[in-house]
Amino acid sequence: MMDCDECGFDYDSDVFPAMTDVVADVAAVLRGPGDLRSRREPATWSPLEYACHLRDVLLVQRERVLAGRRTDGYECQPMGRDERVDHDGYADQDPEAVARQLTDAALMFTTVLDRLSPADWQRTILYAYPSPEWRSLRWVERHTAHEVRHHLLDIRRQLA
Repeated sequence: MMDCDECGFDYDSDVFPAMTDVVADVAAVLRGPGDLRSRREPATWSPLEYACHLRDVLLVQRERVLAGRRTDGYECQPMGRDERVDHDGYADQDPEAVARQLTDAALMFTTVLDRLSPADWQRTILYAYPSPEWRSLRWVERHTAHEVRHHLLDIRRQLA
């Protein structure tokens, strides 16, 4: 597996408790002071947009894991990450509502993971990022945990 030098994520670490802890940190940021809606640079999402993206990543990844568990040869469709920012009006959403939804999405995702059998963890799906490759559901868990941790760093950078 790969590690991320930027955020310090270790793909070999135990990610289950860390994922919900980091989501709690993101939710706390959304409930705190600071300008959550403004982009510091036009091409970089605002803290609120990152949080909405993270919520949607957790929901999409949950569905991918469920589909991979029940369907042999499941091929993930792109989630349309950039389009969702405008289509779902990320910058206009209520930060408190997003904090609650993000917390719920993390719980929903980890509940599905908690129900995987040892054989389920080894099931594979065709995952398009960073390039199309068959990935285990274990990898999907780790990759999602990395997304959570990395986007907390992105959010904090925007508020610094």
